[in-house]
Amino acid sequence: MKKLLFTFAFLSFALSAFSQDFSIGPKVGISQTELDLSKENFESGDAKFGYHVGIFSRIGFGPFFLQPEILYTQTSGRFSFNDMGSELDGEYESSFNRLDIPVMLGFKLFNFLRLQGGPIASIDMNSELKNAVKDVQNVDFEKSTLGYQAGIGLDIGNLIIDAKYESSLNKLTSNVGSFSTDQRVNQWILSVGFRLF
Repeated sequence: MKKLLFTFAFLSFALSAFSQDFSIGPKVGISQTELDLSKENFESGDAKFGYHVGIFSRIGFGPFFLQPEILYTQTSGRFSFNDMGSELDGEYESSFNRLDIPVMLGFKLFNFLRLQGGPIASIDMNSELKNAVKDVQNVDFEKSTLGYQAGIGLDIGNLIIDAKYESSLNKLTSNVGSFSTDQRVNQWILSVGFRLF
């Protein structure tokens, strides 16, 4: 974790030497997450709220910018499984504790509105699957996943506001017990940051 933060800081400051505009600061926000399960017998449940907290930096080149972030993210999603009498039948809730590293590329309009999009890498820190009775043990969560984010942003003084949509490009887990699944996260994200300089 310390190495990752050091690398983030080093790259941000190295790029800032070639930029016309550089800023860094804390960022917090909320998300609304829904699981996408495309396999037979699985059905997505209601969307769940989560949160994230971390740091961002922005390196500007005229109207264009690069905005890398490091965020601790806690989110969850519900789904049900129905295989006509299987011992796994029932309601489930997945909780995901991740280290997210989105890198937004974008450009500014009217000096306060931003359009942005880019990849996000997620590192699994501690994900769990539970049903109404107990934790489900035989679930293999992927150690890391890739996805994308896209959205808009507003700059009001030192305050930054981002509204983004995120989707997974690969599955978070490929099985629940002996049943194969394709579990992916789709979420709406609203976050606020403060530029320290």
